[in-house]
Amino acid sequence: MTNDNDRESSSVASSSRQTEAKAPNTYLIGDLAREFGVSLRTLRFYESRGMLSPRRDGTARLYDERDRERLAAILDGKRLGFTLTEIRDMLEDKRRDGTKAKLALSLPEIEDQIEHLEAQKAQIEDALRELRRQHERLRAAA
Repeated sequence: MTNDNDRESSSVASSSRQTEAKAPNTYLIGDLAREFGVSLRTLRFYESRGMLSPRRDGTARLYDERDRERLAAILDGKRLGFTLTEIRDMLEDKRRDGTKAKLALSLPEIEDQIEHLEAQKAQIEDALRELRRQHERLRAAA
């Protein structure tokens, strides 16, 4: 059974071979998905949020080096616990000043994020303690 991802990957591959030959450092949606370990749906979602801007060749999405750098920055931001809105704002600042898409965080941004993640960590640890307590109580009653 063929799904949308397979159809888009194959149509991208066939319709953009000529474009790829003309434009070095052009990436197909499937290429970026495999390289970064994300789904095609994820890439389309980032595009819908204005975070990536691939060119179109028919139905094919053609990503350039700037999109590739932006995707790396998006995934770095997610790994560091930032929301997509925060990441988009950071990348928009970079787009305006013409610098490469990289998350160059300021000291206050780093300090705020550390504080935010520490608070989340404490909440998770509290939840785990409570769940373990309830688990032990239920096991003892069984």
